[in-house]
Amino acid sequence: MNPFHLLAKARLGPLFLTQFLGAFNDNLYKNALVILIAYQASALSVQSSHLLINLSAGLFILPFFLFSATAGQLADQMDKATLIRRIKALEILIMLIGAAGLVSGKLWVLMPVLFLMGTQSSFFGPVKYAILPQHLPSTELVEGNGLVAMGTFLAILLGTLAGGLLVAMGESGRWIIAMVVLCVALGGWCTSRAIPPAEPATARQPLRLNLWREIHQTLGQSSANQGVFTAILGISWFWFFGALLLTQIPNFTRLHLGGNETIVVLLLTTFSLGIGGGALLAARLSMGRVEPGLVPMGALGMSLFGLDLGLATPTAMAEGTLLGFSIFLSQPAYWRVLLDLGLLSLSGGLYIVPLYAMVQSRTAAPHRARVIAGNNILNALYMVLSALFAIVLLGLGVEIPRLFITLALMNVLYAGLLFSHTPEFLISLRQWWKEGLP
Repeated sequence: MNPFHLLAKARLGPLFLTQFLGAFNDNLYKNALVILIAYQASALSVQSSHLLINLSAGLFILPFFLFSATAGQLADQMDKATLIRRIKALEILIMLIGAAGLVSGKLWVLMPVLFLMGTQSSFFGPVKYAILPQHLPSTELVEGNGLVAMGTFLAILLGTLAGGLLVAMGESGRWIIAMVVLCVALGGWCTSRAIPPAEPATARQPLRLNLWREIHQTLGQSSANQGVFTAILGISWFWFFGALLLTQIPNFTRLHLGGNETIVVLLLTTFSLGIGGGALLAARLSMGRVEPGLVPMGALGMSLFGLDLGLATPTAMAEGTLLGFSIFLSQPAYWRVLLDLGLLSLSGGLYIVPLYAMVQSRTAAPHRARVIAGNNILNALYMVLSALFAIVLLGLGVEIPRLFITLALMNVLYAGLLFSHTPEFLISLRQWWKEGLP
């Protein structure tokens, strides 16, 4: 059955729109900021630009580590639809501050807003994934996850397009972005009001605010089921891999491909379309069930095409006029870069969707949100580590293409450890292959 029929249903459609608008806003703002740093902060050296771009990624992710445990408590103890509406109301307030920073163009205002955006997103993450199994039967869970993943990366695509094109317009573009982020935040709150109720599966208890103890307990609960915890480790690695790759795209484009802001948008668009396509492909190949066998296929593609992406690009570009869209696409060598990036991201979509479905389907309802919060904590930790890893290697003079090659080789090692520790993935792959393609 076509999974898109679920978008017309109240049990998924309003949630889909709410998370779509939130992801759009996050990426419109974030990408406008990093492109502003990479291209328009002329006083910055290359090393300062590397530092600020990776620091911005870390600022957005840090709240996921700090606050996900508290977010999981709330999501398990409150009506999830009500909680989502309150989170979206908070987004409106944050975007008011962000709009002021965009209009002024002051980095000291813009950067802290990333932390605030990450905070509200860290509270939205557990409830977004925990509400799906309450509204969708198990036969629709993979399709629902595929649609949510597709929608998220389509929102990334559109936010990236808008952010990149508008920030290139200078001051007028920043004014437009400021107005858009406010309107989209308001739209997200409106769509959240149509999400059906999702009553808590556990009794209300006092909120425990000792962050470090709650982080420790949440991670302990997430690791209680070995199969679920292995899936969480796989998801966390995906975000290490993806965050490191995406964060380098602006400087990779300027320093190694010789492209202007529109080429940054093109590369990020290619990545987002690939993830969305991979997510839908995973839903199609799963045939209505959770299929761990797709994960090794995705991991293999991430390594192969990540390796070729590093090999396909020059190590340096001579200073000069940056290439625009039409000239860039007229160069055959750059089509290999686009193909590698597209197939790498398609592999990533194929990899990630079954892992999320495994976590949701194998976790008991009373503490599902806290397990997903534990997943988000580890995701955040891995992404912060990816930012630190990139800062250190780039600071040592490693070129971005060599960083991509290193990442692809690390993916081989990590996937090998994951699959050797949990043979279910390879066993499922063999079984799925014997049954034949759908």
